[in-house]
Amino acid sequence: MRYDLVIFDNDGVLVDSEPISNRLLAAYLTELGHPTSYEDSIRDYMGSATHRIHDLILERTGQRLPVDFDEVFHTRVFAAFERELRPVPGVTGVLEKLAADGVPYCVASSGSHARIRVGHRTTGLDRWFPKERIFSSEDVGRGKPAPDLFLHAAERMGVTPERCVVVEDSPLGVQAAVAAGMDVYGFTAMTPAAKLTRAGQLFSRMDQLPGLLV
Repeated sequence: MRYDLVIFDNDGVLVDSEPISNRLLAAYLTELGHPTSYEDSIRDYMGSATHRIHDLILERTGQRLPVDFDEVFHTRVFAAFERELRPVPGVTGVLEKLAADGVPYCVASSGSHARIRVGHRTTGLDRWFPKERIFSSEDVGRGKPAPDLFLHAAERMGVTPERCVVVEDSPLGVQAAVAAGMDVYGFTAMTPAAKLTRAGQLFSRMDQLPGLLV
């Protein structure tokens, strides 16, 4: 194995949540008077922490989102997850192989700990990710595209950045991994490859990943 630690993004990489969350985000922003299409949401917010939503809306409109925005949005997302969420096809096989080979792995997500836990519990991925392998943007001062979250995960897992590989599906996540001095593989199942060109490797099916790691 070329790496001592595999760091997974969560949304769109472990759980197939991006279509659900971006559909709901676009609808909620539009409801609040900030017309947003699904495509707009994917382009502007995919892979980012919620503070980026607040920042961009304020920057573009001069208006602040409601103080309960995060609470309302997460309530809607969690309810939809319970009904609709599935693991990314092939990811269970990848986790099984990493575990069998004794390769350390973890998740580092822009989402909150509560969002990660709901998604993993709903999809059955919680068996693969005990709390000591879960890292959230809540744990650091700055989320992606800053490198802080990935560096924090590597430090907590006891691995130097140059021995880590990050699996990401968003431009912001790829940017964060590069800034952290880590190799990064771009997952193009949902994101056009042209948007992940800074990744060292690109792949479109999760079952391709183990072959890239050796």
